[in-house]
Amino acid sequence: MSVWFEDVELEGEFVKLVPLNKGHSQELVDAANDGELWKLWYTSVPSKDSIKQYVDTALEQRENNQSLPFVVIRKSDAKVIGCTRFCHAEPQNKRVEIGYTWYSKSAQRSSINSETKLLLLTYAFETLGACVVVFQTHWHNIQSRNAIARLGAKQDGVIRNHRIIDGIPRDTVIFSILNSEWLAVKQSLEFKVGN
Repeated sequence: MSVWFEDVELEGEFVKLVPLNKGHSQELVDAANDGELWKLWYTSVPSKDSIKQYVDTALEQRENNQSLPFVVIRKSDAKVIGCTRFCHAEPQNKRVEIGYTWYSKSAQRSSINSETKLLLLTYAFETLGACVVVFQTHWHNIQSRNAIARLGAKQDGVIRNHRIIDGIPRDTVIFSILNSEWLAVKQSLEFKVGN
């Protein structure tokens, strides 16, 4: 199997993305405690009870070259405020998803998400040579759907009953950015981060 992902740190003005390791577990729990994010039924944020499995799964997928998970560090106080990852990688199709993204409540509705996505998208398109970057979210996660659309991603559609989570069918909203759209999206994100 060819290796598409390499461990890399991505750094902007406000955030630094560092490859996830087991030593980040408690910091992620602390970040999720800010807003009790694990209580959100339409997303998957780890709690103190689920953090081990959450990190182990991410690292196993990393070992299999399926994902590249990061913790998001706010540079102003060097605090872990969430995580994100490249996932569901298809190197043969130059296709990758950005997902598993969440931030502490105090870091939401700030420039954090725009800069995090700018760093990830720049790496995906300009280093990995991706043809398309995909985003997926739960139909009921309106905040996430709006945030993805604000990035400049276009909604491709809705897959009805896409997955069964805790016995309940989930409708999944799919968004994407094509490499031909990247320069316009990049310009927009750079403007958002700078203002």
